[in-house]
Amino acid sequence: MNIQMKLKQKIQMLLIFISAVIYLVAIGYISINARQSSYRDTQELVDTRVNSFANQIEGRMNRNMAVARTLALSFSNYNYMPMDRWLTFANQVYEDVFPEYNDFYNLWDSWELSVIDTSYNKPYGRIVNEHFRDQGIIQTSQSKRSMDGDNELYKEIKQANKELVFPLYFDLFAEGKSERKLMTSLLVPIRQPDGAYAGVIGIDITMDRFQEMLSNVEIKGLDGSQAFMLSHQWKYAAHPDTSLLNEKIVKNPTSRKAFNLHDKLAEDRAFSIIHKENEYNKDYVSYAPIRIGKTGTPWYLGISVPVDNIMKEADRNFIISLIVGLVGLIILSGVVFYITRGITNPIEKVTEVLKQMARGRISNDMKLSIQTGDEIEEMGNALNTSIEGLNKKNDFASHLGHGELDYQYHMLSQEDELGRSLLEMRDSLKKAREEEEKRREEEKKRQWTNEGLNQFADLLRQNSDNLSRLTDELIKKLVHYLEANQGGIFLMNDQDENDRHLELYSAFAFDRKKHHEKRIELGDGLVGTCAIEGETIYLEEIPQDYIEITSGLGDANPDSLVIVPIKLEETIYGIIEIASFHTFEQYQIDFIERVAESIASTISSVKVNMRTQKLLEQSEQQAQELSAQEEEMRQNMEELKATQEEAGRQKTELEGLVNAFHRAIYVVEYDTEEKITDINDRYLTLLGLSRQDVIGTHHSYKMKFTEEQKKEYQQFWDDLRAGKVRQQTNKVEHNGKTYVFAETYTPILNGGEKVEKILKMAIEASEFNLKDYICQGQGRTGN
Repeated sequence: MNIQMKLKQKIQMLLIFISAVIYLVAIGYISINARQSSYRDTQELVDTRVNSFANQIEGRMNRNMAVARTLALSFSNYNYMPMDRWLTFANQVYEDVFPEYNDFYNLWDSWELSVIDTSYNKPYGRIVNEHFRDQGIIQTSQSKRSMDGDNELYKEIKQANKELVFPLYFDLFAEGKSERKLMTSLLVPIRQPDGAYAGVIGIDITMDRFQEMLSNVEIKGLDGSQAFMLSHQWKYAAHPDTSLLNEKIVKNPTSRKAFNLHDKLAEDRAFSIIHKENEYNKDYVSYAPIRIGKTGTPWYLGISVPVDNIMKEADRNFIISLIVGLVGLIILSGVVFYITRGITNPIEKVTEVLKQMARGRISNDMKLSIQTGDEIEEMGNALNTSIEGLNKKNDFASHLGHGELDYQYHMLSQEDELGRSLLEMRDSLKKAREEEEKRREEEKKRQWTNEGLNQFADLLRQNSDNLSRLTDELIKKLVHYLEANQGGIFLMNDQDENDRHLELYSAFAFDRKKHHEKRIELGDGLVGTCAIEGETIYLEEIPQDYIEITSGLGDANPDSLVIVPIKLEETIYGIIEIASFHTFEQYQIDFIERVAESIASTISSVKVNMRTQKLLEQSEQQAQELSAQEEEMRQNMEELKATQEEAGRQKTELEGLVNAFHRAIYVVEYDTEEKITDINDRYLTLLGLSRQDVIGTHHSYKMKFTEEQKKEYQQFWDDLRAGKVRQQTNKVEHNGKTYVFAETYTPILNGGEKVEKILKMAIEASEFNLKDYICQGQGRTGN
């Protein structure tokens, strides 16, 4: 049957049918998605809330840990005061700090007696200072503990020697307090200069503050929600049900058999799971880590919400959406009859505009003015919006093309893919520009460094013949080039091996040269410490009265201080110290270190030249003396000729004796600085070494000493330098073999009765002698 209908009727029937189908599908899809979205939104709300509160707690805990860390770092200089003054000072600090922090239940320290009392030599025993609140009143105490040995708990703290969050306990360290509370302790070690354990700063905080804090955690519209906190041992630190406090959370609160909540918590990241008590009671629980200091043992905050309460709102919205959809479908059917009359003309206008857009034309004069009051008007408005959006995109792209990367553009919606792509392109261009600027900055730093090195290289070449003038020019140039304020160069005085120290050669401040004698012992102060350690020291917190910068505004402490060793390989030639009102960047410190290395090389050469010059002068003097003796020598030529034959014969005999001597025994020559200057081939063959491997090595190379042997070894060389002959038995371990030598050390004197070198003659001992030597306990390894 062919039903004849007018276009209007066909449009009406088609629109009603299609609209009904689309509307029903859309409403159904939207309703289902809305239900799911509501559930997800609620989960995200819970996750956001738990992260927010976790951050608050984390900040609060870390502020407390920062106080302990600051005190520990401050007290690391304990060795500058006697024990009584230091303990008095420490308690005064606690009295100032403790009242300012209401979170502190107990602020205490523990000092190793063996560290702060030089007369105490036991590995245990400590002094404990406490500041604590008892019923709101601040009290203090000081006591000695562990005098008979450390308990297991304190041993763990000493062995760890790092920041710790202690497991939950009931007021474990308190003495003389009237109440016991669940708490934990934040511990930061006090370290000696070499990093060894000297003591600990402890801050005890009670869990009732966090219990009170979590009781105020509410999520609007979600009944039954509650918050709890877990320690790093997964025990409840705070919970609405106080009977669970200090109890460990169950390993698997879910319906998954292989799930382990403790392992999940150990991953140190936020997550959420469904706790399932039974088929009817399920809770959505979100966990967020609380990272405390540098402990590496996170706590967790959790918020639990019944799943039924989450779904309740979503289900209600779903039903409302369905009802609204049905009502809307009925209304839609009635409205379709009224809008078909105004469809044709607006559609033609829209089609024409779309054709122009398809040809690439975009202009504001293409906007439509449709006032039908229905979907066609919305279509026209949507088209107008698209035209306006495309015009904005076109304008935005044009500004980007001209390099205006800060020009603002707002997407039409989150689904504006083209707008997002344009913004991503702008961000990529910005990133490229920033990287280019960063590259230029790095290039500028490299150029600054290279230009400075070239300038200092020229300066070193021009003044390499005068050490004093060289250091004066260097420190002046260095202070100016770094835009610093003060500087000094200390050089190593090693003329007397037993009195090595640093001397201030040059100092510079505000274009005025300051000449004054200054001697610094090795290890004394920051400069002496730098000379001993051979490493750069950089400070931005200068000790009071260490150094002052004088200007027209008066005297003031500098803001930064850098102390760099002047060393070549492992040899220290001196120290550079520079102070400034501005901080030094790392590339500037690296620059100073490279300049210091060049200075060390030049100073080494200057010292060699000075020694060479001295030797030349001595040589000239000797040449003059020889010239004066030449006449006398001519007179003695007759006698020399007469004795020449006899001398030649004796020389031949002597050379034979020397060769036999070197074939029979092992011979090594040392200078007075205990370094090898010569060694015979027989010894080298035995050890399987080349002459280059041995010449210049120290006599104590590869030796192992006890404290007693160190004293004997020093006396041994003092005797040799005093001209005494010494004998000893020496064991040498090389390439898995052990050799025992009977050695005689004979000082060789120069004409002035001064020891010039040491001659060691050795013979290899028998196996019997080796056993006797080992039994006597005199063995050591060496050259």
